[in-house]
Amino acid sequence: MTNIFKRIKDSVSADLHNLMDQKEQNNPIASLNQYLRQSERETEKVRQLVARQYRLKDEFTKEYHQAQDLADKRLKQAAIAEKAEEIQMYEFAMKEYEEYQTRAERMKKAREESIEQLEILEQKYEEMKHKLKDMRLRRMELMGRENVAHASHQMNRIMENISDKPFSKFAEMERYIEGLEYKVNSAYYRSTFDSKISKLEKEMQKRSENRA
Repeated sequence: MTNIFKRIKDSVSADLHNLMDQKEQNNPIASLNQYLRQSERETEKVRQLVARQYRLKDEFTKEYHQAQDLADKRLKQAAIAEKAEEIQMYEFAMKEYEEYQTRAERMKKAREESIEQLEILEQKYEEMKHKLKDMRLRRMELMGRENVAHASHQMNRIMENISDKPFSKFAEMERYIEGLEYKVNSAYYRSTFDSKISKLEKEMQKRSENRA
């Protein structure tokens, strides 16, 4: 039983924060779940010990009452035999009384010890249940924080895509259109340059003739 309590103390009383510090590089939630499962198994072992101790207490109580009843019965029978001067029956009854009384006293002591041990077991079992409950709540809190962290990371990544990439695409498109407009305008200017020069030449010639 001492070894079991030592294992319980080592597993349930371990510092949760230290555990997570050691396992933070290897999925602390998964490590915490494994730790909780181990603690739950140890708690179940204690629950079984408590149930067994209850049965032992009931057995000791039953044996105590049976032995005490038989001792009381033999003591009364011894008194009757003594009064009737039946020495052999008296001696037999007293011998039986002493044996039953000794057994009753032993069972009474065992019963009292089992009750004390049961109280200790129940106290430790309740403490373990509280620790497990606290750790489950702590796990819920950590899972909530982890969920928020993942969600925030996902939203930030999406917002970065929305904020940067589309606008960078727009800027790229604007540069492309500007380049395309320049090319179109340059081609148009070249294509109309000859006709403009020819028209300008005709106008200059006409003005020269008018002066003459």
